Amino acid sequence: MKSTAKFIVIHPPLHKPGGGGAIAAYHRTVLTVIILFFSLAFCLSLYATGNREATFAVRDDSPLPGSVSDALLHYAAENFTSVKNRMSPAEVKYAADVLQRCAPRCNLLVFGLTHEMFLWNSLNLRGRTVFVDESAYLVSILEERHPSIEAYDVHYLTKVSELRDLIQHYKAEIGGECRPAQNLLFSDCKLAINDLPNYVYDVAWDVILVDGPRGYDEDSPGRMSALFTAGVLARSKKGGATTLTHVLVHEFDREVERECSYEFLCRENLVQINETLAHFVVGESYAAGKLGFC
Repeated sequence: MKSTAKFIVIHPPLHKPGGGGAIAAYHRTVLTVIILFFSLAFCLSLYATGNREATFAVRDDSPLPGSVSDALLHYAAENFTSVKNRMSPAEVKYAADVLQRCAPRCNLLVFGLTHEMFLWNSLNLRGRTVFVDESAYLVSILEERHPSIEAYDVHYLTKVSELRDLIQHYKAEIGGECRPAQNLLFSDCKLAINDLPNYVYDVAWDVILVDGPRGYDEDSPGRMSALFTAGVLARSKKGGATTLTHVLVHEFDREVERECSYEFLCRENLVQINETLAHFVVGESYAAGKLGFC
């Protein structure tokens, strides 16, 4: 019986010598291309973001387009009704024109949450608008429904019936607690509003609109404190684009508004009266060399 011998034949590799190195080089090339691609994409993304930020910065410094402000005023006039204490279309237009003079970044302080509050806030889109009102309830509702609007409540201790007594108190303290240039945060003058946030007294207000609090009967708080505070803030102004402050007083035909405006804002500073809206321009020059407001 024949025995058959079996052999194991080992074949050489089919790949050419150096084939593994070629594959490694290929992988390195692919990896390099991928890295370069993502690096380029990242750089382009940074460039585009920078351009967008620059564009937005320009837009932030630009005033509200005239077509937008005209549309806002148009719809405000169209929705006008002869509700008591509401501004007329002519008065709204005049106040808006004053506000536009300090655009785009105007510091606007408004006494009173009125029908026009959303209009003032929109027209001063790039600037700072602060509302002050006697009703803590209305301020809380506004904060809840419109958190972008800045508003604070003030507890007024005055009454319209106390006008004469308050004027006498102010005149007696003209060189002390009721002086025309001071930080109202530390004032004990009966006419001073001193319970607002600290920063409010440091802002260089360009426009102050006095359209509150209520003043239509003897027991209403009246606007004596608002007008006194407006006069002091205007004369204590530091910084800002100009040393002048435009003060607008609504319902100037009423006794309190008219008498206190002449007392704290001064007749010589009266620029114009548009229906029942009075426009005063007050400077800080009275802070030095004069004891009284006027």
